[in-house]
Amino acid sequence: MEVLDLFPRSILRGTLPAPLLNQLIDLGESVLANPSASPDASAKLAGQLRQQRELRPDQPAVQQLSAEVLLPACDRWIRHVMDRQPPQGRGPWVPGRYRLQMIDLWINCQTAGDYNPTHTHGGSFSGVIFLKVPPQINGNSFDGQLCFHGPEDWHLQSFRTGMAHYVLPVPGEYYVFPAWQPHSVMPFRGDGERWSLAFNAVAAPAAAPQPSSPPGNVSLSSQRPVARGF
Repeated sequence: MEVLDLFPRSILRGTLPAPLLNQLIDLGESVLANPSASPDASAKLAGQLRQQRELRPDQPAVQQLSAEVLLPACDRWIRHVMDRQPPQGRGPWVPGRYRLQMIDLWINCQTAGDYNPTHTHGGSFSGVIFLKVPPQINGNSFDGQLCFHGPEDWHLQSFRTGMAHYVLPVPGEYYVFPAWQPHSVMPFRGDGERWSLAFNAVAAPAAAPQPSSPPGNVSLSSQRPVARGF
């Protein structure tokens, strides 16, 4: 006999290089020490946190994070999922036929009692990068943990046990997932601050290249306009 776990949700996990993690912590310290210099992201976010500040795309650590880690992670997710599909069912999601673009990146500063209710993001992909975690956030409780939610309520008595997955935040680790994936962050007790970065990215089909001159020996039907889009 074997057990089949059906309908998995693909979540990508990785670890930042130590030098990049240190650069991002330095950036976080600079931003949070002078919050008025960075736009407040709280108004458009679900989190009930002490501070949520937008980061700029021209900041060197942000550029490196986006180009070397997060966008390649989104691409890795696409490859993992699409390579399991029949070639005819992959649409534009084959190498060279789509582009990825970062659209939002912000820092979250969470203190005791702060939380993030269950929510989703805009765009195509989202994710979180953990920067600093107080020592009392550990595997002994749900405090401060990130939770991924399934499509049904968790209910142990009827064996719906796979509908909530908790992640212990570890500095330097990051998670990337589709923007529609519901998730939340539990509050924690005690001193200290829990820092994380979050982002949104979009994946879009690339414009089809236009031939410089009409090819020869083709039927007229192949030259008819084709509907574009997803």
